[in-house]
Amino acid sequence: VFPSLAQAQASVANEVYQVLGQPSVFLFCPTEYCSSLCSPSPSQSCYLQTISQELFPGINVIWTGPKVVSQELSAVLLEEVEGVLQRRPVIWDNLYANDYDCRRIFLGPYMGRAPGLMPKLHGLLLNPNCELQANFIPIHTLGTWFQSELGSCTHSELAGMEMVASPKDGQSPWEGSYSPQEALELALRDWVAEINQQALEPGR
Repeated sequence: VFPSLAQAQASVANEVYQVLGQPSVFLFCPTEYCSSLCSPSPSQSCYLQTISQELFPGINVIWTGPKVVSQELSAVLLEEVEGVLQRRPVIWDNLYANDYDCRRIFLGPYMGRAPGLMPKLHGLLLNPNCELQANFIPIHTLGTWFQSELGSCTHSELAGMEMVASPKDGQSPWEGSYSPQEALELALRDWVAEINQQALEPGR
């Protein structure tokens, strides 16, 4: 029925999108969802070019970065992806994902993401460790990174983006720069306080 996989996927996604009433949040994960899966590159991928042309503009596209698990994200890469998709990507960040090796747990701070990325994104999702409690530091430091990104962006750069974080009491989200080490120390302090509080609860 369809001349290519990309056209088939776009057609199905468009139809579901319309049946659901064109919701404000509708995510499409392409078969080529990172640079290493693109042939020969994101900007020259026939698959992504077709997705860009056929997929309705209101549908957001998921991207994981240079690889499935990307150690770094750069503005240059995101600009290339936006150029071919004709829309800013939603990053599905697998930095902490351990479902491919459950013997490992990732407890470090959110890092390897260049400053000033937020205007290049339509959104960011964090794929965490499978172990719930082990995600305190990853999520806490992601929040610190998010606040520092707000501080480095102008209001015009953030136009059209949904803001989901709120600053802590007495702290302006428009100030400061991100330091993974400082973010880690803040997270550890709050995590120890959380652990101590739980230890005092009856029955713990």
